[in-house]
Amino acid sequence: MTAQQQPLTYDAFVEHAEADQAVVGLVLKGSQAHEGMTTDHSDHDLYVVLAEDAATTLTRLRGHRTQELDLVILTLDEFRAAGMPGFERYALARAQIILDRLDGGIAEILAVKARLGADEAFRDAGEWLDAYANSLYRSIKNDRDGHALAARLDAVDSVRFLLELLFALDCRPRPYNKYLEWELHRFPLPGWNTRVLLDDVDHISRTGDTSAQRRLFAHVEARVRRAGHGAVLDAWGADLALMRP
Repeated sequence: MTAQQQPLTYDAFVEHAEADQAVVGLVLKGSQAHEGMTTDHSDHDLYVVLAEDAATTLTRLRGHRTQELDLVILTLDEFRAAGMPGFERYALARAQIILDRLDGGIAEILAVKARLGADEAFRDAGEWLDAYANSLYRSIKNDRDGHALAARLDAVDSVRFLLELLFALDCRPRPYNKYLEWELHRFPLPGWNTRVLLDDVDHISRTGDTSAQRRLFAHVEARVRRAGHGAVLDAWGADLALMRP
């Protein structure tokens, strides 16, 4: 096999990109950007940020994807918009900067992605709270009525919405499931014991235990009311009694 036929490596690409003045930023995301999370199967997920209207041969590598290297090649404006909103927001919030030719400009863009604005966070938290309460209510009601599978499935849904809610209350994008423990051990949620919260999430997801769900809801209710979301819960009226211990 000739040198030209060899798969493009991460190190070789970074060296080439750093020599190209059209490249204003290189940002590594995924497991390679999360200390201790890499495995033998981990590739390098790299954002390549180009100056607007810059001429470069690197554009021919758009969509490049191998077992070692996945490239996302986009302009600076496209990079600003990435994950805002969207699934990529958390990945970029914890991304690692490999190159920043904008005197900290790439870092500033990532910092914006890492924190939800106050209005955005309040709106999102209210929506996630209502979704959490809905699935919690259904889980407990289904358990009461003898629908065990439905109760467990609703419990799993409630955990998903709860995590979205708790991170929104802290103005942070929720981490992917793969990085949940990594995130919480390094950046705990204010007012929560990380180990207890993870144990509750694990137990409820596996068993749908309604007593555990009610106990957890009591802690959540106290926090969301302090955060100004009492009206969301009050709209549930008498049904709140079923959710409480």
